[in-house]
Amino acid sequence: MTITVTVKPRSKKQGLIETVPGFFEARVVRPPFQGQANAELIALLAKHFGIAKSRIVVVAGGSNRKKIVEIH
Repeated sequence: MTITVTVKPRSKKQGLIETVPGFFEARVVRPPFQGQANAELIALLAKHFGIAKSRIVVVAGGSNRKKIVEIH
C-alpha cells in the first residue's frame, strides 16, 4: 500500500489524520534534523496501522514535507 503524507515538524502535539483516503497529515514533535522527523513519522505510522516499523519505507520526499510512504 502506498500513501501520501504531509508532515508538520516541530508541532506541539503528535498526531495523524487521514484527510482523504490514501492522504494523511502527520504532526511530529521532532525537528527535521538528521532524519529525526522521519523516524518519528515511521513510528507514528507503525503505531496507527499496528505493524512493525521495518515494514514502512519513505519512498520519495525524504527531505520534503510531502512524502510518499510504502507500507509492506
